[in-house]
Amino acid sequence: MAEKLFFTKKERNDIVNIIRGLRENAHGMLKREDEKNVFRHLKTALENDLIQRDVFGMNPILLSLQTAQIAVSEIGLKRDGVMAILLYTSVAENDNSLEEIEKNFGKNVSTIIHGLRSIQELYKKNPVIESENFRNLLLSFAEDMRVILIMIADRVNLMRQIRDTTNTEAKMKVSEEASYLYAPLAHKLGLYKLKSELEDLSLKYLEHDAYYMIKAKLNETKKSRDAYIEKFITPIDKKLKEAGLKFHMKGRTKSIHSIWQKMKKQQCGFEGIYDLFAIRIILDSPAELEKMQCWQVFAIITNMYQPNPKRMRDWLSVPKSNGYESLHITVLGPENKWVEVQIRTERMDEVAERGLAAHWRYKGVKGESGLDEWLNSIRTALENKDDLQVIDQFKMDLYEDEVFVFTPKGDLMKFPKGATVLDFAYRIHSNIGNHCTGARINNKAVTFRYILKNGDQVEIMTSSTQKPKQDWVNIVKTSRAKSKIRMAIKDLMVKDGAYAKEMFERRLKNRKIDFDESAVSHLIKKLGYKEANDFYKDMADGSLDVNLTIETYQQVLMFDNNTAPTAPARSAKEFSFENPNEEIAYSNDDVLVIDQNLKGVDYTLSKCCHPIYGDDVFGFVTVNGGIKIHRTDCPNAPELRKRFGYRVVKAMWSGKGKSQYSITLKIIGNDDIGIVNNITSIISKEENIMMRSINIDSNDGLFRGNLVVNVEDTSKLEQLIKKLRNVKGVKQIIRL
Repeated sequence: MAEKLFFTKKERNDIVNIIRGLRENAHGMLKREDEKNVFRHLKTALENDLIQRDVFGMNPILLSLQTAQIAVSEIGLKRDGVMAILLYTSVAENDNSLEEIEKNFGKNVSTIIHGLRSIQELYKKNPVIESENFRNLLLSFAEDMRVILIMIADRVNLMRQIRDTTNTEAKMKVSEEASYLYAPLAHKLGLYKLKSELEDLSLKYLEHDAYYMIKAKLNETKKSRDAYIEKFITPIDKKLKEAGLKFHMKGRTKSIHSIWQKMKKQQCGFEGIYDLFAIRIILDSPAELEKMQCWQVFAIITNMYQPNPKRMRDWLSVPKSNGYESLHITVLGPENKWVEVQIRTERMDEVAERGLAAHWRYKGVKGESGLDEWLNSIRTALENKDDLQVIDQFKMDLYEDEVFVFTPKGDLMKFPKGATVLDFAYRIHSNIGNHCTGARINNKAVTFRYILKNGDQVEIMTSSTQKPKQDWVNIVKTSRAKSKIRMAIKDLMVKDGAYAKEMFERRLKNRKIDFDESAVSHLIKKLGYKEANDFYKDMADGSLDVNLTIETYQQVLMFDNNTAPTAPARSAKEFSFENPNEEIAYSNDDVLVIDQNLKGVDYTLSKCCHPIYGDDVFGFVTVNGGIKIHRTDCPNAPELRKRFGYRVVKAMWSGKGKSQYSITLKIIGNDDIGIVNNITSIISKEENIMMRSINIDSNDGLFRGNLVVNVEDTSKLEQLIKKLRNVKGVKQIIRL
């Protein structure tokens, strides 16, 4: 009873005719058993009131059959796709029906229907439909590419059927979606005929006057256009045949939508558009003669008609990156009209038509990375009427390097694969990123390390106490987020530095020590910092001891003011100084490789020669099993090698840490006035070198003494010795 009420007489007749056509086009693809099962299922759905007419008052079962007809005849879908189209309407709102569908019609049909329903859920989030991101998301989100093909067929059918509807608002919405969403999808999949139809129909409904004006103009000029094409190609046809070439020629008129877009771009009327059509010459040429014969045709045409060099496109010598090969020339034909001529072979035309290089892209639109090969495989499967299950292997791999996610308002954003919640937060705003603590993904709380997935709806959570940290740079994927994190950390360092500087000045004031900018600069360099911000940051977070820093500052301040510990400039007689910082212990974290590439072996540095990083060294196994490291020029080295050669092992430095070494230098020279100040001043200005003590005695105008310093390695030590030797009065420096 429900069935009789649901169908009008015309709808029943249309359904019978479409089923008859599907049987003919499907070539036995649909079996009688399939038909019985489908209509048994639909009848049950009707009786349970699960199928309703749409917003246009159309019968969804008839629409499904019409969509299936398009999918079979114009796209090439087979049994599983057709079954999914016919059954989708009855299970769209019924979650429990998928199990029944899989049981009665197979897993493929169930998977396609599930994909269609998932896309509809995604679509309900109301993104900006003209967004390129959303089109890409649909392609990557589909579980099975047949889902996208069915969506396109369904929209083409709907656009054909709504011509006379009275629901103008819904008609406009459907037409806008066809233009912004479905036509570009058809373009990406190489369905150029359907793409043009969607664009033309959307223009027809959205800009009625423009559509019919162009259509009328084309009809008016068709006869003269055909006559002109005949006049243009007749002499070409004759010359090519005389040259013994096998070929065929065809003309193509631009779509109404394409003409309208050009009119708007050039801001001119219909009469101002001259290239309403193009001539294509397709050669039946053996592979080894392809290029030669294409250039032969080029020569024949350009000898007959004047070419426009600025509009020549040679994709024959150097094909496009997407594989497109063709010669495009524009020549001045009869009546001084410019005509575009495309020259290619059957093979080249086949490649172009199958989507590897879409004809629409010859305007310069670049193909996506990896897209062309993928689309060509799909087109081959469709056009060869091969088993369409091969499309299953293309799940999710179209945009494998990108993910698309939604904001709480439904706006869509694109990120590289591997991007995290932190990337999303910094995309919204720097302040949001700086205070991000996590997010709610599809209403589930996650950390800011969570890796975004296609279709996620992301709501950022923040805290006023949260601050960016250096390791955040390793969490984010986008360069934008990395840059903003570095900027935020730098700003924090400046703020922390200002606080630490204020604290340092206050501590100096409490000890009644003057704050001197020049001395502080020397102090910062002496402690191994390149930037003042780094120095103050370490002081602020406690990694640099303030009290020890002040003591070092006093030493630097004293040397900067040329005030040696005893008195102003004087001779070296009985001079002695002990650094109050002498007891600072330095961890030995330099890496030493001993014997056969052994690392991490316990060792001690010999006190007889005081080896440091950079010295040529060897190891000596002591009686208690420990290893002592000696310099190769150690005074004791010859005796050790001679008497205990079997206990000598190879050793070498392989990694520099932050270790410092105590070195004693013996200095001999003339006892000139101010020589002590000169020596100590040089040491104070050296980066990462600390003077621990100096003891000098003078006799008969000569002085000699020992200078103890802490250095990092031999290169620093050699630089220091070189500078000390240049001090006036210094005669000799010996490392003890």
